[in-house]
Amino acid sequence: MIWCILIVGILLPQSLAHPGFFTSIGQMTDLIHTEKDLVTSLKDYIKAEEDKLEQIKKWAEKLDRLTSTATKDPEGFVGHPVNAFKLMKRLNTEWSELENLVLKDMSDGFISNLTIQRQYFPNDEDQVGAAKALLRLQDTYNLDTDTISKGNLPGVKHKSFLTAEDCFELGKVAYTEADYYHTELWMEQALRQLDEGEVSTIDKVSVLDYLSYAVYQQGDLDKALLLTKKLLELDPEHQRANGNLKYFEYIMAKEKDVNKSALDDQSDQKTTPKKKGIAVDYLPERQKYEMLCRGEGIKMTPRRQKKLFCRYHDGNRNPKFILAPAKQEDEWDKPRIIRFHDIISDAEIEIVKDLAKPRLSRATVHDPETGKLTTAQYRVSKSAWLSGYENPVVSRINMRIQDLTGLDVSTAEELQVANYGVGGQYEPHFDFARKDEPDAFKELGTGNRIATWLFYMSDVSAGGATVFPEVGASVWPKKGTAVFWYNLFASGEGDYSTRHAACPVLVGNKWVSNKWLHERGQEFRRPCTLSELE
Repeated sequence: MIWCILIVGILLPQSLAHPGFFTSIGQMTDLIHTEKDLVTSLKDYIKAEEDKLEQIKKWAEKLDRLTSTATKDPEGFVGHPVNAFKLMKRLNTEWSELENLVLKDMSDGFISNLTIQRQYFPNDEDQVGAAKALLRLQDTYNLDTDTISKGNLPGVKHKSFLTAEDCFELGKVAYTEADYYHTELWMEQALRQLDEGEVSTIDKVSVLDYLSYAVYQQGDLDKALLLTKKLLELDPEHQRANGNLKYFEYIMAKEKDVNKSALDDQSDQKTTPKKKGIAVDYLPERQKYEMLCRGEGIKMTPRRQKKLFCRYHDGNRNPKFILAPAKQEDEWDKPRIIRFHDIISDAEIEIVKDLAKPRLSRATVHDPETGKLTTAQYRVSKSAWLSGYENPVVSRINMRIQDLTGLDVSTAEELQVANYGVGGQYEPHFDFARKDEPDAFKELGTGNRIATWLFYMSDVSAGGATVFPEVGASVWPKKGTAVFWYNLFASGEGDYSTRHAACPVLVGNKWVSNKWLHERGQEFRRPCTLSELE
């Protein structure tokens, strides 16, 4: 029991970890090795405790046999001078040694290791972030709580289950965010699992307490009253529930009096079931965005599909691609989105990832009001920037982009490498600066972002598509490929149909790298036209 108390005492203080583990699956893998090391240390501690108990057990068994014999004839036993000497020796010396053995703390090594590793543990922000990611995945991919709880997700290699306590914690996170819709869903799931007989550290009273209030907040007074009565059946002395019961009954009686004098159609409207509120982070285009993430609502017609082709591309007779042309595929017509197949090798991908991993930090976005970089809840990933001069592979990749696009990369931004976290996403956004953001790239002095080149550096088991809500397009990750599109028309005007998003990663690990090419240096490579929309 002593070592249990020590461990709890160490785990309770707020973690000293670097926040943001949940925003990068790549960095979360380090935590697996940390936990494995702790388990090994814990097993060593258990073995040391078992060895210690085995010594004590052998001593007790020996003394039990000895004292059993001695108590049958005490005088005769101590009458033997050797027994008398050994009795004095045992009580004066050996019992003190046993006392020291019993008091010896075998947990020092484990506690020291745990203390050292604890500074790299996730903190409350990571736990809440991971919980919110599950809620986000639930909404985006139309998953019910039972499916998530049982781990029945597409493409999973390691199936995992949520306990009633896990479901309760998810509900509490939603409750803290005043997201009563998800609070109700997850508290009901926790209650179902408890009703099915699951043994848990939480009780039905706690679940019903949150559930009844969440239901009330959504306007379903009848259900809230029913759940409160159910709670009081389990705990008649529950102070808050008794107060809520009186309050709910008062409101219902008041509404009943009002309804008596109301018109019939108003009464009918009262009996209509109340509709659940939309998510607290609802976006006007969220429905289209989420449908495209699920592979629904794609607006490519058969007639337009016939105009999309695959081809070999030599980069306008570029010597590097004449004998080994790049494989090109039309993904979309307007805006034109092109995919290049087998355009980056596995070896190059690993080098880029190895260079990026030590530098990964929470991805930022441009604040249109301040013009500065800031983190945002709608972008859940970590990123790093790689320069061409620091590694020949990065330089070679940059030149490959230039050769295949015909655009000058000397004015482009550095190669950005991104790794998405739990439910990692980047909600709908533009890559280029709009007219109300004139200072977005002022510091670079290279003009607006004329085009985007995006490498997919991993396959994703489920989710993680790049979608374009304005035109109903979905582009799915495929390792070793890259997609390219222009953000600006040749006139320099922004193409608003390129508004796009990175869908949440449902299952798997998503690595991408992108190159944003700018206007400066492209004057003769992509001449300006007279029409704004060309």
